[in-house]
Amino acid sequence: MAQVSVKDVTKIFPGDVKAVDRVNLGIENKEFMVLVGPSGCGKSTTLRMIAGLETITDGQIYIGNRMVNDVPAKDRDIAMVFQNYALYPHMTVFENMSFGLKLRHIPKTEIIQRVKEAADILSIKHLLERKPKELSGGERQRVAVGRAIVRKPMVFLFDEPLSNLDANLRVQMRTEIHKLHIKLQTTIIYVTHDQVEAMTMGNRIAVMKDGILQQVADPIAIYDHPKNKFVAGFIGSPPMNFMNGKIIKKDGRMFFDEGKIKVKVVVDMYDKINPYLGKELILGIRSEDIYDKLFVSEAPAENTVRVNCEVYEPMGSEVYLYLNTGKHTFIARVGAHDRPQVNQDIDLVFDMSKVHFFDKDNEETIV
Repeated sequence: MAQVSVKDVTKIFPGDVKAVDRVNLGIENKEFMVLVGPSGCGKSTTLRMIAGLETITDGQIYIGNRMVNDVPAKDRDIAMVFQNYALYPHMTVFENMSFGLKLRHIPKTEIIQRVKEAADILSIKHLLERKPKELSGGERQRVAVGRAIVRKPMVFLFDEPLSNLDANLRVQMRTEIHKLHIKLQTTIIYVTHDQVEAMTMGNRIAVMKDGILQQVADPIAIYDHPKNKFVAGFIGSPPMNFMNGKIIKKDGRMFFDEGKIKVKVVVDMYDKINPYLGKELILGIRSEDIYDKLFVSEAPAENTVRVNCEVYEPMGSEVYLYLNTGKHTFIARVGAHDRPQVNQDIDLVFDMSKVHFFDKDNEETIV
């Protein structure tokens, strides 16, 4: 069994720089776990501590049932795929993939069998006699993955493996890695700063910021129920829109008053919003939950706002509208048929059943 447990793990670099702060994370056997966050959030440091490439300052790391704090990287039964592929330029693809097995004194016939099996899985059999300089970026990436596969490790670790590829190849390779996980049925821990990779690849996502684990859940749960404003803004493209405003009450109904626009809070949220009556908080709404009134039948007047369209950005099947209330800018993602004029005021409808409210002081989710 290849569970990985990270318990109260902390990493402090010289100069009292705390890169990872008491992280607790459990990765199940055969799970695809993605660590995601902005540069400097501690995700790669966490991965390197699991790999044994970085010593931990405090805490415990288990791979299977064995604590590996003091176990050298070569004895942890893991295989790591790096961002720069780390291929030996003077070796052929076959030699690169088999090098680690030779160091372990695996019999030659088994080495050949393992390399050919991995090459079959990755469709690189025709490349085995080439050297890295003769390969494209995507082919080098496959070789690096193949070198990990032949090890038959308990756990695969990927450290931003697609960041050096162009956009189209990234899409193709993330599909290949996802299919590889299904085929190999092994545990994968994958680090990326790209939230699209995280959403499309992971069984679960662990979002990090400033060395602290913010939220761990499956992709849809994180998207629909972010724990705080940071997670809400980091996961999703375009990012969630945020507006500061006050909760006011009128004729027994609650409204969010931004200063220029005002929208009605749905009754189901009253209990959690009531303590903020008369106080400032933050409203969050995703771009797809804002609709053009022209295309909404019976749009409620209380949730309709008039704003200025500053930029119109066609994306093919949909359009991004960059809008301004006079106090805040935000983005609406609407259908391709929606073609407002730039610098024109338009009426939009907020789907108030989909909004999020955040505490202005600690930025934690209220509802």
